[in-house]
Amino acid sequence: MGINIEIFPKRNEDPKRTIKRFVKKCKRDGFLREVVERSRFTKPSDAKRMKRKKRRKVLQKLQEEYEMKMRD
Repeated sequence: MGINIEIFPKRNEDPKRTIKRFVKKCKRDGFLREVVERSRFTKPSDAKRMKRKKRRKVLQKLQEEYEMKMRD
């Protein structure tokens, strides 16, 4: 994978807080998402379809925001 994530505990920091910071950093870097994606095989055609669907959703949201902005 090639992802190195390091978290060093701060002075007098609760261990639970350190773990919470680690999990947050993993989510932000996309580490957990990548692990889930690599856990099972997806056909290239399915990957393309999902990518198009996701892109269409983003474009639709941007279009709606633009229309709201133009109304004001």
